[in-house]
Amino acid sequence: MTGFDPPADDVRAAVERALAEDVGPDGDLTSSLLPPADVTAAIVARAAGRLAGRACAMEVFRQVDPGVTVQWVADDGDPVSSGQQLAVVTGPRASVFTAERTALNFLSHLSGIATEVARYTVAAAAVTGRARVRDTRKTTPGLRALEKAAVRAGGGDNHRAGLSEWVMLKDNHLAAITIAEGVASARQRWPGRAVYVECDRIDQVDEALAAGADALLLDNMAPEEVRACVERAGGHGCLLEVSGGITLDTVSEYAATGVDFISVGRLTNSAPALDIALDVVNVPNNPEEE
Repeated sequence: MTGFDPPADDVRAAVERALAEDVGPDGDLTSSLLPPADVTAAIVARAAGRLAGRACAMEVFRQVDPGVTVQWVADDGDPVSSGQQLAVVTGPRASVFTAERTALNFLSHLSGIATEVARYTVAAAAVTGRARVRDTRKTTPGLRALEKAAVRAGGGDNHRAGLSEWVMLKDNHLAAITIAEGVASARQRWPGRAVYVECDRIDQVDEALAAGADALLLDNMAPEEVRACVERAGGHGCLLEVSGGITLDTVSEYAATGVDFISVGRLTNSAPALDIALDVVNVPNNPEEE
């Protein structure tokens, strides 16, 4: 286990769903044709990136066959190079081959997220500023805890995990109530919860600061507008987060504005999978055939 592992219950449930989808009610028909023997295989990175998803891969092999062993030589959060061996898998070959695709799907998807996050965090850290890169709620349904763990493995921070974590007054909410009304009502009902206000105009920033919001989400603002908001918020003790259309080409410019966080939806909803494979390194002959 590593410090980047998602909750064990979330891993277990996600793997159960994935195996039910892949294996189905009748099992792995092709692997059932194989004669009994153990196999040794290596999990190998086919491209450079950042590793994430070990707990999920381990759980896949465990659920398929507890007799399969996995020895890791890389941890979640580690940078990996093309051709690098990540783990050695040993066990009954039918079990290893049945688990292979599901385990690799988790590793490739989550490592792809960690890799994309690492690119953004490196770019943001290249300038003077304190900005941290964050994810959003734009996650794969049912995999949020896993994907947010991958964000941490890539060096990023997590935005709220769900709607009940804190209050965020967004544009659709503010079509029905004012910023002042929303902040006041939230303070009255949930005095211990943070209150965020989404702002896409500078006048909204002034209103949210006056209402005593804990944090402002500066949405789709140009860097010069963000700098103006940072100046306005000085001395208010209010966190500032910027989001909306931020790319690798622009993240450093936003980091230099003085905001606390930069949230990027593509970290979880558009990150390309990292190419990871399983290569058989030893397949003993069937003892009955010798």
